[in-house]
Amino acid sequence: MHREENTLFHRFIASYEQYKERKAFIYRIGDQEFEVSYEKLFEDVLILSRALKAKKVTKGSKVMFLCDNRYEWMVTDQALIALGAIGIPRGCDTPTQELEFILSHSSAEFLIIENESVYARHEAMLDSFKLKAIFIVEAPKVHSLLSNLYSYNDILKDRTIHADEVEAFIKGKEALDEEDPVTLIYTSGTTGTPKGVMLSHKNIMYNVREIPPLIALQSDDVWVSILPSWHIFERAAEYVALSRGCCTVYSTIKTFAADLEQYKPTIVATVPRLWESMYTRIMTTLEKKDPKKAKLFNKLVAISAAYRHANRVLNDELPCYQKPSLMFTCKAKTIAFVTRLALYPLYVFAQKKLALVQEKFGGRLRLAVSGGGALPDFLDAWIDAIGIRIVNAYGMSECAPTIAGRALQCNTFSTLGLPLYNTHLKIVNKMGVMLGAGEVGEIWVKGEQVFNGYYKNTEENVKSFSEDGFFKTGDLGKLTLKGELVITGRSKEIIVLASGENVDPSRIESTLSMLPFITDAILVGHTKKGLGALIVPDFEKLKEYVALNFNKAVHSIEQVMEDKQIVSKIKSEMNELLHQGQGFKPFEKLQNIHFLDQEFTVGEELTNTFKKKRHVIEKKYKEIIDKFIH
Repeated sequence: MHREENTLFHRFIASYEQYKERKAFIYRIGDQEFEVSYEKLFEDVLILSRALKAKKVTKGSKVMFLCDNRYEWMVTDQALIALGAIGIPRGCDTPTQELEFILSHSSAEFLIIENESVYARHEAMLDSFKLKAIFIVEAPKVHSLLSNLYSYNDILKDRTIHADEVEAFIKGKEALDEEDPVTLIYTSGTTGTPKGVMLSHKNIMYNVREIPPLIALQSDDVWVSILPSWHIFERAAEYVALSRGCCTVYSTIKTFAADLEQYKPTIVATVPRLWESMYTRIMTTLEKKDPKKAKLFNKLVAISAAYRHANRVLNDELPCYQKPSLMFTCKAKTIAFVTRLALYPLYVFAQKKLALVQEKFGGRLRLAVSGGGALPDFLDAWIDAIGIRIVNAYGMSECAPTIAGRALQCNTFSTLGLPLYNTHLKIVNKMGVMLGAGEVGEIWVKGEQVFNGYYKNTEENVKSFSEDGFFKTGDLGKLTLKGELVITGRSKEIIVLASGENVDPSRIESTLSMLPFITDAILVGHTKKGLGALIVPDFEKLKEYVALNFNKAVHSIEQVMEDKQIVSKIKSEMNELLHQGQGFKPFEKLQNIHFLDQEFTVGEELTNTFKKKRHVIEKKYKEIIDKFIH
């Protein structure tokens, strides 16, 4: 079905007309804070689009846009959308080699880059491209005669807006259609070379239209933004916020905790790794301040989690894959009823105390959206226990991004909720045959949000779509009887041991990260006889662990690795977590572990949404892997 006025620019104009006086963005430069109204945003977008148009950026122009999240990001993005240009966004930490590949593969004609230092880093490579113009967002005047280099200061000298220009600018929406391409996003390449995902207005507008009712979004909602704006998860969140007249506060990893308390958001959207970081920070702070209070806090969380679990049993809000017998249901609900009754007074007390933790999130947080990866069960339960409603979402760049979500219409815990409206989702085996509830297979999806195919990649497109038009996500999952989705892994990340056993690394890695001295872990062992884990430790906590358990002082990772007693004890503790009672199989125990002396960093071992680039890590540490597991 073709929809009129179903473009991001139509939605932008509608928000401007409806919410002119409301705050659209809050951001900081140094210690100075700036507030931007929807009217000011509209004016800034008009002025920039006029300037870019004067430099021959037109409908269909491909514009590489290298910039991190900041107010100018959204102004530039909306200006390109108004012109009908195709934005090709990427972060400032993009390696030169990767940028060169994207510029070449996309046939980009223009480049917009955040600042002079980022430009200088790539300047030698850029000289080999015949770009029509390069624009630097943050720089003094840099243009000289016959040069194709401009700063925004060069092209934005005239900020006068005439009445007829406003009318003409708004009328520009008539030249846009929902099938027009909006953006060309190159995936971060967790398993290989980046692929170009071309998304249309129709793809993205599906999310903008369908998400607000699922989270009961209102114009007085305040979002805090921390993820890269160029990533489709954050980008869609900002489009959704703009569509309903919300205010978005641009934050950073350094200021995130303080910004939560200062701006008191009602919604935050972030990724599992950042939730893990917040969990670790809260637990560490409590432990250092007062170990007794930390123990009490953990007991309160455990009481809250147990009470809520009992409540879910009574309300049928746990994943169910086959219909239980009447006797089993009666027994389970009787135990849950008694448990809830017994815990109620303690639960009320726990909620009063845990409200203090909620204050750390600003005290007004009604929804915490987690996307861009699976949220570990222990973290899901912990966030819920402290009284924060988590919206666990599933999506990918190819779907602009949302496929399913445990939003306000779904309370089934430990799932990713139901597919969005008019999204057809099925689980299939290797032959493409549809599987029943509880059976694990590949997730296939079809809907308005699904892209048409990878840019200039016929071979990949043939592999990625079924004959009846379903997109093969490459993710593994299963459905409950009610149709909620549960992710079990990613087919390309599955480790196949020499014995032929298949191992999903994600669940084991998230379980290992429960240990306080583990910052990160990556499971290895493909084609090996057993599994190993590369561990990035929190060395201060590791020193405390060694001192407590062995009465020894260690001063380096090498010293820890040389002590076989310490390594054996830690490996033993890890394997205790991977016991069969938690659903782990005997072959999923660790054969060996190795501590790394370097953290994984964004742009190297991690993507901008903190996903691990397994192929990069395995290549980098191949020699170590071959030595410590066989």
